[in-house]
Amino acid sequence: MKNLFLLALGLILFTSSTLTAQTTVTVGTTSGADVEILEKAKEVALKDGLEVKIIEFGDYRQVNEALVNKELDLNAFQHQPYLDDYNKENGTNLVSLGSTYISPLGFYSRKIKKLDELKNGDTVAIPNDPTNGGRALLLLQKAGAIKLKTGVGLTATPYDIVDNPKSLVILEVDAAQTPRTLEDVAAAAINNTFSIPAGLNPVKDSIYLESVDSPYVNVIASRLEDKNNQVFLKFVKAYQSQEVADFIYDNYEYSTIPAFPHKRKDK
Repeated sequence: MKNLFLLALGLILFTSSTLTAQTTVTVGTTSGADVEILEKAKEVALKDGLEVKIIEFGDYRQVNEALVNKELDLNAFQHQPYLDDYNKENGTNLVSLGSTYISPLGFYSRKIKKLDELKNGDTVAIPNDPTNGGRALLLLQKAGAIKLKTGVGLTATPYDIVDNPKSLVILEVDAAQTPRTLEDVAAAAINNTFSIPAGLNPVKDSIYLESVDSPYVNVIASRLEDKNNQVFLKFVKAYQSQEVADFIYDNYEYSTIPAFPHKRKDK
């Protein structure tokens, strides 16, 4: 009888601890819009009984590493091509549970007002991570400043430039440092993650901006084994709510656009 009592007590404690663990989700992200939007999603999730703990990182690479190492349940900071590239480079199996928003990459400058004003020998800064660096080069190509090797796509590097009529110097820097280069370079490609905290409005301040149909949709990522975790999917549902969509429209002036089903909120 005593053994049965202990067994029953153990089952109760185990069940209780499991339920507690399943009502809290830890999500990693980076500074700026990512963490601000997550705070709103956290409010929505709490109404449905889900507590969300947000951990902010200062470096892109650390967020995926923390997810792989099970220091996080989910992360929300990267677009799908970046996630694909991370998996390829590291042999990992992180997957997307759902879309969050599209954040167009832009070029900014303190010296010129259009990319076609670049002069011979000018220096242009781009992010040094593989996907966003290639994304910036593709945008430079679209603006007519350079020409890349045919078919190179997102994996483009400065070595893939086959035509550089103005002999532009391409400076690769850490994405978080791109705003700080503006005093020293002719133009810099800056992700919205770092442009907004630096006081740069992508719509008003950029000299060249990706179109709103950009394929670089940001996602909520998890480990492969958690892709069907109902608690995690509950958080995705909270993020993809009309309340979060309205928050994005109200705070980011259409420079950040919800990439999930919602009713567009016009200003």
